Amino acid sequence: MKIDLTDTTASKINKALVQGRRAIGTPAVGMVLTLVIVTDEENAYDALKAASDASHEHPSRTLVVIKRVSRSPRDRTQSRLDAEVRVGADAGTGETVVLRLYGEVIDHAQSVVLPLLLPDAPVVVWWPVNAPLNPAADPLGALAQRRVTDTYACEQPVRELAARADAYTPGDTDLSWTRITPWRSMLAAALDQVACKVLGVEVEGEEFNPSCELLAMWLADRLDVPVRRSLSSGPGLTAVRMDTDCGPIVLDRADGALATLSIQGQPKRAVALKRRDTAELIAEELRRLDPDDTYASALRYGVERLKTAGDDSPSLAGAEPPKGAGAGERAGADGPGADAEPAETAAEAPAAAAADEAPVKKAAAK
Repeated sequence: MKIDLTDTTASKINKALVQGRRAIGTPAVGMVLTLVIVTDEENAYDALKAASDASHEHPSRTLVVIKRVSRSPRDRTQSRLDAEVRVGADAGTGETVVLRLYGEVIDHAQSVVLPLLLPDAPVVVWWPVNAPLNPAADPLGALAQRRVTDTYACEQPVRELAARADAYTPGDTDLSWTRITPWRSMLAAALDQVACKVLGVEVEGEEFNPSCELLAMWLADRLDVPVRRSLSSGPGLTAVRMDTDCGPIVLDRADGALATLSIQGQPKRAVALKRRDTAELIAEELRRLDPDDTYASALRYGVERLKTAGDDSPSLAGAEPPKGAGAGERAGADGPGADAEPAETAAEAPAAAAADEAPVKKAAAK
């Protein structure tokens, strides 16, 4: 059921929600949270579809805030609020209110949203695009327990990570961090199978993908070893290679769907590691509403502390320094002399040869 309201108020929107629930025969409110989506007209459909799919796992009231740009100076001085109320089958398992703000009311979106929040329920604010540099200081972000951004949608995502680190407040999170949850789980499980010391790590992925940087910072922060960031053609994150004193551990995903885990002395294993859509990412973020201390620690490690393929410092596993930075490498990387050996020499050891080596010793039973 859809109810369109033009030049309306928050009070009339609340009445429309009650009217819609009674019309479909569900007067009770069975929702667990309020999800506020702050977006533009171009991205509203995709964001709303992802939130609707996620509502099957987390029934919620979804408020979509769209700030419309007025064309003339006269229109900018006239405030107007239009709303579209959706309940029942049109709103998934919850309620949806699409709010379109015009004129001066754009600067006071929190005054429109506040009366529409579910009482005594958590609030999550999500910016699919154009997130503020400091989400907690944003008037809408101040209403929420959790603030979700997506640096992948930024023009300079890696630089945006540094800004996120400076402005981090408990409750902030990013979908670029959520995307690497399966990778972190698989790498932790792989290290649990062996009793070896990690000497260095290489994270390989496409350029300008903040998930690769976040995974590299998490590994560097948790393992306290040198981590090198190298580039590939993608899609997304393609490989992680860990050099240990027992041999290499490689998690390689070349096609974006199926990965191969190689541990020295053990057979190769195929691992389902597909790239997830936005609805799955949002559903995962809504499962926990407490501050993510692991994300905060990884974010504060700092992108600038990661080694790249053109650094002067020696590469992992005792290899010689790599060649000078080429056109496809990150800007600002310092290239060493022409006599240096390629950085991929140690990292690209065949996994098949590693499997023929002597088995590594298992971790002692606790």
